[in-house]
Amino acid sequence: MANEHYKQSNPPAAMTKSELVTNITRVQPQLSEQDVELAVNSILERMTSALVAGERIEIRGFGSMTLHYRPSRIGRNPKTGEDVRVTEKYVPYFKPGAGLRKRVNEGVNGSGNEDGE
Repeated sequence: MANEHYKQSNPPAAMTKSELVTNITRVQPQLSEQDVELAVNSILERMTSALVAGERIEIRGFGSMTLHYRPSRIGRNPKTGEDVRVTEKYVPYFKPGAGLRKRVNEGVNGSGNEDGE
């Protein structure tokens, strides 16, 4: 019930990397846009490199990222119904931390407490 409002309203637009840089620059005016862009790109590149190397990423209060293995399987082409072999792969998996889950639920529920009252 608490998420009915969120599900019924239009989903929010995705924030792009350039919007993130602009928002940080706006909140931290002492930082130049170029410095913020360099920092954001550096963080994302390091996180990507860690995942490529099979490392786990953990940011306390925000969440963790790992790789989940997906074995090969037989899928189905939705257009033709034909069987298609899907090769094995690793997919990035994000698990939100308790702090992030709490803040998101408070924001979605529009309240300042955990119960949404």
